[in-house]
Order: sequence, then C-alpha cells, then structure tokens
Amino acid sequence: MEAAGRTGARAAARVGDTDARFAVEIETREGPHDVVLTLHGELDQDTVDALRDALSARPDARRIVVDCSGLRFCDSSGLNVLLRTRMRMRERGGRLDLAGLRPPVDRMFEITGARSVFRVYEDVAAALSPEPDDERAGGPAPASRARSPRRS
Repeated sequence: MEAAGRTGARAAARVGDTDARFAVEIETREGPHDVVLTLHGELDQDTVDALRDALSARPDARRIVVDCSGLRFCDSSGLNVLLRTRMRMRERGGRLDLAGLRPPVDRMFEITGARSVFRVYEDVAAALSPEPDDERAGGPAPASRARSPRRS
C-alpha cells in the first residue's frame, strides 16, 4: 500500500495497481474512526483481494463508507466480502455503509436483496453528513439521506 497524500485531518492511500481492472483508495476522515473506501473498476473473484486488504487495513474503524460511484461491476465474491465485513463491523458496534451505487452494480444489490441490508446513500457527502448518534449506531437510515430500496 502506498501513501497518496495527507491534507488536514485526512489521509489517503491506494490499494491495487493503477493499471489493473480494480483499485481501492482508502481515506481517513476527520474522526480517526471514519474511513472512506473509494472503489474503481471491476470487482470480481480476481480482484476481490484488494478490497479485502483495504477493509482489513483499518481494524480500528468504527464506520466505513464504501464509495461505489467508480465501480463498474461487482460479482458475488465482492458482495460476499462486503456482507461479511458488515457483519463483523456490527458485532463490534461499527457500521459499513454504501454510497454512490450506479447501474449495473445497484441492480445486482437490488436483485440479491443485499440493498435492503445496507444503508445506501446517494453519495459520500450524504453518507458523512451529521446524524443523531442513535442512527449512527445502526438501524434504518433516514429517508432524507439514504435511498430506499426500489420496488418493481
């Protein structure tokens, strides 16, 4: 993992080869326990290790927001890693949220039912906007900030 820079209270790093099909940027936000992972490219069985490494790089994180706006594809192996990490985070009082889901990734989360398990925000800014403490600890996201599951 190579450091990409540090500005103010933010620190960033990138996991994965910039020429590869998939890369993850890790950014620590204002609080030392808030981490944003920005995903780029295609997440599948061949690239999932970079995500797994990034998710385990900050074991002290209380909240991880996964920015999926640059994610073009996600298969079941990527979904599995996200679901397992969400469970581990919840067991220790933390949270894993998603932001910026775009088609076809959003559709995959919807079809599998995983979309209803995660808090899904329109973008990282919405995910990081202040919420009452009881809502940050778990439970459904406020309708004003999180997108509700689509119904067909």
